[in-house]
Amino acid sequence: MNKQRYLLVLSGPSGCGKDTVTRRMKELYGNIEVSVSATTREMRDGEQEGIDYYYMSVAQFQDMIARNEILEHTCYCGNYYGTPRAEVEKRIDKSTTVVLVIEVEGGENIKKMYPECTTVFLKPASFEALENRLRSRGTDSEESIQKRLTRAKEELVYADRYDYTLVNDDLDTCARQLYRILSDRQADC
Repeated sequence: MNKQRYLLVLSGPSGCGKDTVTRRMKELYGNIEVSVSATTREMRDGEQEGIDYYYMSVAQFQDMIARNEILEHTCYCGNYYGTPRAEVEKRIDKSTTVVLVIEVEGGENIKKMYPECTTVFLKPASFEALENRLRSRGTDSEESIQKRLTRAKEELVYADRYDYTLVNDDLDTCARQLYRILSDRQADC
């Protein structure tokens, strides 16, 4: 059995619902763990250290990179984001399904390191829906929203590089489709 099949990479533009779909899939099926990423961005209201992200300074993040403790990383809208190596390897070694919710560059890098992993690109129902979602969060300045929208246009062209593409137009349907993809891939091990 190829344990890499227990690794799911989920990417898509900011605001397309990656975290929401992942949470719903976990609620429906339970046997999924989400890798906690590291970031240098400020913690938002309601977020928790070690649950939503590992929050750290730029110097701490760069130190982890230098020690090869980060599998992949990117600088997105002025902040670093990355996947701690231990978060992934301890789970796939136990044949535990682990989801990485990461940016497109990171997704490509993970696919190179774990070629049998499953990659899924999540698209919003429409660009207008994406913009509405970003605005309704109430967590970003107008400047940040504009940067995220510009970046979203750039990211959407990556969809065809992923194993699968899903449109998040209905939360439960999307979560079920995502789980089915993962289950089918693991059954083929």
